[in-house]
Amino acid sequence: MMVVDVIFYAFAAVTTLAAIGVVSSRNQVHSVLFLILTFFSTAALFVLLEAEFLAALLVMVYMGAVAVLFLFVVMMLDMDVSDLKAQAINHLPLGLAVGAVILLELVVVLSHSHAHVAAASTVPNTLAIGRTLYTQYLYPFELASLILLVALIGAVVLTLRERKKVMRRQVISQQIARTRSEAVELVQRKPGEGA
Repeated sequence: MMVVDVIFYAFAAVTTLAAIGVVSSRNQVHSVLFLILTFFSTAALFVLLEAEFLAALLVMVYMGAVAVLFLFVVMMLDMDVSDLKAQAINHLPLGLAVGAVILLELVVVLSHSHAHVAAASTVPNTLAIGRTLYTQYLYPFELASLILLVALIGAVVLTLRERKKVMRRQVISQQIARTRSEAVELVQRKPGEGA
């Protein structure tokens, strides 16, 4: 067994264990951290398979943005896990069916993994994807980026809410308009008197 094989199986084992940790962790924050570990291990597998672009995409987009967004949403919502556990039993048959389909797909892919396709050219895959993305699929790519921008703005607008029960409010214009006499009060104290 070669060193690359040992590294591949080590990262595959870490990916599998981290994925199990994502769905079995009781704490939502721990689950998101396991998700980040799963993304990183999968990126390492992509590097071993010489798919550098997918590895970089996984690290930059998923680890850097999606996982942080999940963590932000989980901490912002402060979800009640007991209600989710009660509903999970209702969705168990659908989850098992989806798992069976994924397992069947894996068996099909692994049984035909020995059929190698010859490389069409010697162009690196990152360069080939970049050329295709920014020439043939430029308009759909720009449209997808605009849709993501609108979704980001919508998420910010939904999370900004005015709290009416807050006793103290920050009014920037009043803070800027304050003078020194309104902000500072000089008090004469004798030695030994407290504040």
